[in-house]
Amino acid sequence: MSQRNYIPAKEIRIERRVVNSRFIATLAPAFTVDEARDFIERIKDEYSDASHNVPAFVVGHGSSVTAHCNDDGEPSGTAGRPALAVLKGSGLGDAVVVVTRYFGGTKLGTGGLVRAYGDAVRAAIEAVPRAEKVPTYTVMLSVPYPLFEQARLLVAHHGGRILEESFAADVTLTTQFRVDLLAGFQDALGDLSHGKVEALIVASNPDTIMPVNQPEDDPEL
Repeated sequence: MSQRNYIPAKEIRIERRVVNSRFIATLAPAFTVDEARDFIERIKDEYSDASHNVPAFVVGHGSSVTAHCNDDGEPSGTAGRPALAVLKGSGLGDAVVVVTRYFGGTKLGTGGLVRAYGDAVRAAIEAVPRAEKVPTYTVMLSVPYPLFEQARLLVAHHGGRILEESFAADVTLTTQFRVDLLAGFQDALGDLSHGKVEALIVASNPDTIMPVNQPEDDPEL
């Protein structure tokens, strides 16, 4: 089985206080170096009054990764490198983080800074939902009302997500599946409908951002 390449599913922001300083970690997906640099500039503009805005990013996965960090005025090696080390050790790729610091008047020392920046990134990583960039099919199916709720549960059980529901004589569902999961759903749908309902592929996308485990976790599905 190939290794799964996780990315942040969305932008997230976590704030921590260390002694009297505020550390605000903003983490987001970034699929190119330009996207990562644009994000860093946006956060620096948003927190232009901060003492420091320390960036780190990893673009790509596995052996094909572009990584970058800098200390943004903190003592050398105390901010960017620990932030990047935590990011690289998280298993996430295509990710960028900026740790904003508002100095509170008390120096933390070299070890304190390393821990503070690393812990800020770690807190954001622990809080962010995961996603994968995978090839998908968008499919449509029309089901009679008596099978509607069972069909919705079937979509979730096979790792799909419902994009749209249209109610007329039957219920038309527009759904999205990973390419490798669609066949299993088709078989189960055939069993449920005794061969009367089939999902038709209407579009494909080689680079869809699919939340990991969303179907199981989302009560709406």
